[in-house]
Amino acid sequence: MIESLLNAFRAPDIRRRILFVLGILIVYRLLATVPLPGVDRTALEAFFQKNPAFGILDLFAGGGLSQLSIVGLTMNPYINASIIMQLMTGVIPALQNLSREGEYGRQRLNQYTRYLTVPMALLQAFGILSALNADGVIIGGFGLGNFTSWVQMLTMVGGAVVLMWLGELITERGIGNGISFIIFAGIVSRAPAGLTSLLSNPNPRDVIAVVLFAVIAVAVIIYIQEGQRRIPIQYASRVRGRRIYQGGQTFLPLRVNLAGVIPIIFAISILQFPAQLAIYFSYSTVEGVANAARAVSSFLLSTTPQYAIMYFLLTVGFTYFYTAFTFKPDETAEQLRKNGGFIPGIRPGRPTQDYLKSVVQRITIAGALFLGVIAVAPVIAGILDPNLQGVALGGTGLLIVVSVVVETMKQIEAQLMMRNYEGFIR
Repeated sequence: MIESLLNAFRAPDIRRRILFVLGILIVYRLLATVPLPGVDRTALEAFFQKNPAFGILDLFAGGGLSQLSIVGLTMNPYINASIIMQLMTGVIPALQNLSREGEYGRQRLNQYTRYLTVPMALLQAFGILSALNADGVIIGGFGLGNFTSWVQMLTMVGGAVVLMWLGELITERGIGNGISFIIFAGIVSRAPAGLTSLLSNPNPRDVIAVVLFAVIAVAVIIYIQEGQRRIPIQYASRVRGRRIYQGGQTFLPLRVNLAGVIPIIFAISILQFPAQLAIYFSYSTVEGVANAARAVSSFLLSTTPQYAIMYFLLTVGFTYFYTAFTFKPDETAEQLRKNGGFIPGIRPGRPTQDYLKSVVQRITIAGALFLGVIAVAPVIAGILDPNLQGVALGGTGLLIVVSVVVETMKQIEAQLMMRNYEGFIR
């Protein structure tokens, strides 16, 4: 790993990409320190102590939400918009056709996702500020007829749009997935405070439990990320013009976890959205609405068994969903057929497509279950031992951090390999 990083910094093009990502992350962390005006900081701290449902969102925001910074919404509106667009792509024929149009279709779908991010951010900003106002956090009150309230909402929406833009810049000009990197930076920024809190009143049993969980989680995550099923591919000899291309044998690597860390991010976003709405409606003047909202809020607490069950099921479900979205057996089978490739013992065309689909479904079972267990294990630990409730947030953060680091290192190694092969081919 260290050798790969040193080799990456020796390559000018890869070094520029890495430094570009670091520069974007520094800009993001600077924006996270800019507070939203008109907020009572003491009341804000008390609000987050009473509403742990915002804890995971604040973890992704790197403390930006608990400080109510201008980027306090972090990537959550963009993630929700992405989920909605992917669901709509599966049921709307026009979007399905657009997704099959290659790069042009991908860019159009990304543009629609950006448009949808704005109303999602506005809705989330309104809900958060309304809930904070009901608890006396907003100085001077909050309402749609208040000019200051509109300034606060539009500032938070602008922060979410800027983060979306920064994330896309990382994806296009840097290394890795921009959404994952922004969330990664927010989680890592909380690490010093978490270690200080853990070591301020050290309990040997709790410290040992946290260390053991961290070691086991890191080992299992790396094992899942590196695990793959290799499908043998045979290429027949081809004649093009006066040249004869000899056939050869290679393999198609199918990772056990093709979806990466995205299913966990999606699952958390889905779980937290009704919790946020419930907190907002719990301050309603209508008693029935307020009671129903409080019941939903208590039902979705991150320290309850039902939360762990839903978290597990959503993680497993989104693993299958995102795998189906990223890996297309029909397109892979068509590319193999066009290039003269085939799987030994499997006929080209539809049989190859069905075979790849069945293999992906089988190996995704292992990846989805592993991902779900690792995501839920710290939550269960917090339920069994109240002293370890903070580990639930730390476990989720650790899962995302390790996955992003492993994926980034794989992409750096791929860039190094391409650079070396380029000189060899010439």
